[in-house]
Parts: sequence; structure tokens; C-alpha cells
Amino acid sequence: MIRPLAAALMAALLMTGPALAAPSTDPAKMPAGTYALEKTHASLLARVRHMGLTSYTMRFNRFDARYDWDPKAPDAAKLTVTIDVTSLDVGDPKTSKNFAEDFLDAKKNPKASFVSKTIVRDGDHGTVNGELTLRGVTRPVTLDVTFRGYESGILGARAGFSASGHIKRSDFGSDNMSMFAADDIELIIEVEFTRQ
Repeated sequence: MIRPLAAALMAALLMTGPALAAPSTDPAKMPAGTYALEKTHASLLARVRHMGLTSYTMRFNRFDARYDWDPKAPDAAKLTVTIDVTSLDVGDPKTSKNFAEDFLDAKKNPKASFVSKTIVRDGDHGTVNGELTLRGVTRPVTLDVTFRGYESGILGARAGFSASGHIKRSDFGSDNMSMFAADDIELIIEVEFTRQ
């Protein structure tokens, strides 16, 4: 009884060992290719001050992204993101719908997008400069990005990133209800990509 149990535990440890290894944080070791968002391990949050009292956090439940990467030409990497702004979620369906319409003009402009223009790296950190289109208005936006690592274990080849940035909603024509919601919006992004 003990011997089969010990064998099963040993087999489990051997199978899960590579998955538990720390990922490489050297971008040069990430293979060239196209990487697609792994949606079950991705979050896009927006945070705004509410009446000066709290940092009100909202989530977008539906978004997609992909990037093209070549370690021989890292500064030529290209990132594209699309966001379904009707998927804004504040924890209450009615309020979520109202916010999407009032602040994001979701009926007329149900999609937002971000396209990178330049990527500036400093080790595993860097900035992604691009254009964000929201409410039908396009403005330059800079994201601070941290490369969390690349690994090719039992879940397949994947890379992880954390990113953050700030936009002003008035830059995109959203200046209503300013007494309740601040102009500055903080973006908080956690994503994993899989190599295609």
C-alpha cells in the first residue's frame, strides 16, 4: 500500500517539476513568434477616485491582445489590444451598464483599441508608447511594463507581463459627472500570452 502511494507521489512530483520552475526573465530567451492573450489568465482594471473618498475599481471582462516578438529585433515588437467596453463590470449589472454608456459612450463606440508605436526596454522593464482609441477619439498613451518571464513547461510556451498607466478621461471626451468621478484614470494590467 505504501509503495504504490510513494510511486504515485514521485510520478506527480516529476511531472509537475518543470511547471514549478521559475520562468526566465531574460527577454532574449523568449522565442520569436506571435503571442496571443491567454484570456483565463488576464485582467484589465481601471481605477478612478470617487468623490475623493475611494479608488473605485472597474474591470473589463472581455478584451483581446497579441504581440509579435523577435529577440533579434526587440524594439520592433508590436502589440495590439482590443477592448469590449460594454463588458465594463463594477459588480452590479445596472451600474455597470450605466457607467459604460455614460463614461465610455458604449452604444456608439462599443470597442476601444490600443496599438503600440514604440517600445523602449530597460532590462525586464520598459515603456510601451502607443495610441489608444476610446469613445472614437485617439490619443497617445504610455504604459509602464514589467516582463514577468517566459517559460515553456507543461502548459506550453507562455510569457507574462504587468503594466500600468494613466489617462485623463476628458482627453477622450468623457467629462460628465466630474463631481463624482475624477478625471485621472489608472490602468492596471496583468496578462499572460501563449506562443502560437
